[in-house]
Amino acid sequence: MTESCLYFGNVMHRRVRPFRHRFRYRVFSIYLDLDELPSVAQRLRLFSHNRWNVFSFFDRDHGTIGKTAGAQGTIREWVDRQLDAARIDCRGGKITLLCFPRLFGFVFNPLSVFYCHDQSGALKAILYEVSNTFGQRHSYLLPCEDDSPTRRNAPAAIDQACEKRLYVSPFIGMESRYRFRIKLPDERLSILIRQEIKEGQQLVAAHVGRRVALTDANLVGAFFRYPLMTVKVVAAIHWEAFRLRRRGAKLVARAEAPQHEVTLTDATGSEHRLLTNFEGSAR
Repeated sequence: MTESCLYFGNVMHRRVRPFRHRFRYRVFSIYLDLDELPSVAQRLRLFSHNRWNVFSFFDRDHGTIGKTAGAQGTIREWVDRQLDAARIDCRGGKITLLCFPRLFGFVFNPLSVFYCHDQSGALKAILYEVSNTFGQRHSYLLPCEDDSPTRRNAPAAIDQACEKRLYVSPFIGMESRYRFRIKLPDERLSILIRQEIKEGQQLVAAHVGRRVALTDANLVGAFFRYPLMTVKVVAAIHWEAFRLRRRGAKLVARAEAPQHEVTLTDATGSEHRLLTNFEGSAR
């Protein structure tokens, strides 16, 4: 029994201000134990790791692997460096990732979520990696409280918050805050994000799904149930932007991406910019 699996479900976005707008589309996600990647790729015919296939996962699609000088290695090593720089001890613990896989070599992940556990299995932090359609990427590292759920059957949700630091939507300014309500993936997947501005709640996004075993048969099922999904995600983003523009949504000038890779928000709400090198020490 592997930790890695698929989730079949849907994503919903509901805009509250300055007018109401809602859409939902069906998606499937892959949930990977990063330490299981070699064995999962070896077991499956339709899925490969760092190699082209119908479905695949490339380390360089996340973090800054291959994007900056010295940023090589595996995505597990990249996550470990961020945790080390934040003084969060997860060495030897399990790190899992929820994301979209590549389909015929193409992928776009608006949000990828890393769940970081220590050696005892306790969830110590969640790293939210956000990408925009302008080729920019930034991550938010949020430590978990000591009483956060650590077991698969724990029903409690994890509530976290941070300030927005990466320009994403051309219709939402930078002065906003994310509030996450997330459960450890189990038989069901549940991620809820509320984006707030000074006037109040502006956007609600939810990603829900049900667990499906990661097998070649289920990958075939995903291929036909969600045809060209990764392309459709990008198409849906642009189509909804077009609809919003037609309804009179005002464009917000694009802000520069942060120079640091990761923003750490600690339990007190204080922010720290993480700049890490390959060896794992903070610069």
